[in-house]
Amino acid sequence: HPRANRTHIDDRIAHHCTRAMSLKSVNPNAEVMNRDAALFMNINAAKGLQDVMKTNLGPKGTIKMLVDGAGGLKLTKDGNVLLREMQIQNPTAVMIARTAVAQDDITGDGTTTSVLVIGEMLKQAERYLNEGLHPRVLVEGFDAAKRASLQFLAEFKREAPGMEAPDRELL
Repeated sequence: HPRANRTHIDDRIAHHCTRAMSLKSVNPNAEVMNRDAALFMNINAAKGLQDVMKTNLGPKGTIKMLVDGAGGLKLTKDGNVLLREMQIQNPTAVMIARTAVAQDDITGDGTTTSVLVIGEMLKQAERYLNEGLHPRVLVEGFDAAKRASLQFLAEFKREAPGMEAPDRELL
């Protein structure tokens, strides 16, 4: 019967599609972890970068020694130099470093502070995640805080006469 044959074929297609959808193509050299482990790995990367950078903040910050591939030494406590020269492997830490370097490129300062603020935000987020709060709720909280901060800055800022085209070096 043609109708029964079509149903049988539809069932076989559905069975194969279901099996095909359950397969994942994974790089054999890649690490596979569940989303919670990945989330906490990213938080730990931010905390690790924060730990490296927090000791060089301010006038009493410690000087770091960087050794390049050729054995050359560079001594610095400048966060921008550290982040540009360090061999950062974790993608989240790389993103944080790029954000901090962009902060320095635009304003001329704030590299270390950017890393410390991001690290602290993620450290506090970890506390709430450990208590069972869903990450989406945290993101909504971060967005609300951003909006409130931008509103405050818009109301608080004062125009500085003669600063239409500021001299970046002077700043």
